[in-house]
Amino acid sequence: MIPLQRPPLAPALAAELARRTAAIRTAGPTTAAGRAAWRTARQPKAQLRLMLRRMAPGLERCMYCGDNLGTDIDHFEPIARDPLRTFDWQNHLLACAHCNSNQKRDRFPCDPVTGEHLLVDPAREDPAEHLVLYLESGAYDPLTAKGEATIDVFGLNARPELVRGRRMMFTVVKSLLAAWRTAGEAGRAAEQREYLDSLRLLHHADVLRTVLALRRTPPLAHAVLGPDLAATLGELVQTHPEFERP
Repeated sequence: MIPLQRPPLAPALAAELARRTAAIRTAGPTTAAGRAAWRTARQPKAQLRLMLRRMAPGLERCMYCGDNLGTDIDHFEPIARDPLRTFDWQNHLLACAHCNSNQKRDRFPCDPVTGEHLLVDPAREDPAEHLVLYLESGAYDPLTAKGEATIDVFGLNARPELVRGRRMMFTVVKSLLAAWRTAGEAGRAAEQREYLDSLRLLHHADVLRTVLALRRTPPLAHAVLGPDLAATLGELVQTHPEFERP
């Protein structure tokens, strides 16, 4: 999971979503009313899905697991909890069918004392403040109660294909960094650009972001990547600073 930038809505779409929210309020904001309104909102959903696809990591990956294709518009706070957020743009994230229908469903754990929700919202906060990814194992550890709940609800460690995928992607990132350096040394600019595009569009974008974060701790970068790849990583970010932006 990586931080995401949510763009503003076009005025016409914002007005349409507000109109539909008002209709749910008038109907008496129930789960049934919210779900019925969402089922029939074909055009607004198509526009929302397009915007979510553009802000999704990699090649339109799920904003939760980062592995599968994002196919569903997930309501971060479920309609069952707050029907008035059915058409709230700040409440929409792109999810794969597995994360949306098999893992999360209507689960939305909250702190029993404060009532604050305990799932990481990647469009509002940096997941790295709540989760740490170990590159060698591909597993996550929680840093906070939010991190713990997020790992549990989305099965980030319980799904072996995710753990193995992140571990394998670390190998891919290292290979692409080395290939980018070799192509640069040989003056093959077009080939270098292909390696950059591959890095930008990887599944499991959280692996690349974790590798990039190693730059802030040079001794750790040397230990994890080796001195040559650590230097290559520094060169890549210096020449392409967009890699350190969400």
